[in-house]
Amino acid sequence: MLLSVNAQNPEPRKIERATEILRRGGVIAYPTDTVFALGCDIHDKRAIERVYRMKRMADSQLLSFVCPDLSDIAHYAVVPDYAYRIMRRLLPGPYTFILQATREVPKVLRMKRKTVGIRIPDHPVAIELARALGGPVASTSASIDGEILVDPREIEERFGDLEMVLDADGVGVTPSTIIDLSGEAPVVVRYGAGAVDFLE
Repeated sequence: MLLSVNAQNPEPRKIERATEILRRGGVIAYPTDTVFALGCDIHDKRAIERVYRMKRMADSQLLSFVCPDLSDIAHYAVVPDYAYRIMRRLLPGPYTFILQATREVPKVLRMKRKTVGIRIPDHPVAIELARALGGPVASTSASIDGEILVDPREIEERFGDLEMVLDADGVGVTPSTIIDLSGEAPVVVRYGAGAVDFLE
């Protein structure tokens, strides 16, 4: 199901329809400030497994937690002071931050690695989705074998098991920059949409 949403002022009833799907264990695609994402409830093991199958992801690949604001992050990640200062400066924005995971992160998402990827996209639809759900949306880019999909109709077609695709303006075509903040100093893991010159 393709559902158009206002990018700047997402209609609450449409956001609620999407969150109801997530609560029931569904998987949706939705817009972020970088690329479209596939998302599900972080507590639904079957939905998480579906995302991995749909994208043909390796078990070692992590899903990110899309959160509505900084205050939500401390539940799921250990945030050192230096990391908080960096995140406060850059979020919301096109970054994924890797941090040490807390016990609040479901075991299926901690796997062998004790870290979690945190995102707060600069896109109202993504923010309102996480806010309405009442917790992070487990997410990964809408891509197959490295090919980023930018057309909502193609996403719906290529990921046939999706319950909904939220279509809105303001979506980029470049994945997020990934910065590892789990150690004593920031390390850029992947260069993407966000600038990192402030680290150099």
